[in-house]
Amino acid sequence: MHRLKDVLNPRGPSTVGPDASVVEAARRMAERNVGAILVLEGDALLGIFSERDVMARVVAEGLDPVSTPVRFVMSTTLATIDESATVEEAGKLMDEHKCRHLPVMREGKVVGVISMRELMHVEIESKSDEIKHMQAYIQTGR
Repeated sequence: MHRLKDVLNPRGPSTVGPDASVVEAARRMAERNVGAILVLEGDALLGIFSERDVMARVVAEGLDPVSTPVRFVMSTTLATIDESATVEEAGKLMDEHKCRHLPVMREGKVVGVISMRELMHVEIESKSDEIKHMQAYIQTGR
């Protein structure tokens, strides 16, 4: 059973401040090849800004991405999870909250973000290992 602290990206989460423009946030997301970026003020988690927010809250509303700060278009109703939680617990929480990115916390501070895609990769890898062990058991009889 994998814990989130064991599968988090070691380079930490992608972040911007609340006054960063949508363009700045989108560029940072593209540089890091991520679908969402955390919005922090100091150590305080204010929200998350995702590709979906770009489409629904910026493009669809006709806002200027150069002059619009992320504070006005980020998602602020957030579920978070402790780094000691399991991958399975994170998946259930994402399903309950219908989100694809989940900020991961340690003692009230953000230490990372886990995506649904990352959870799926961990699960696939785990299942592949189980299959290999079962095949070895069947072949050797032990």
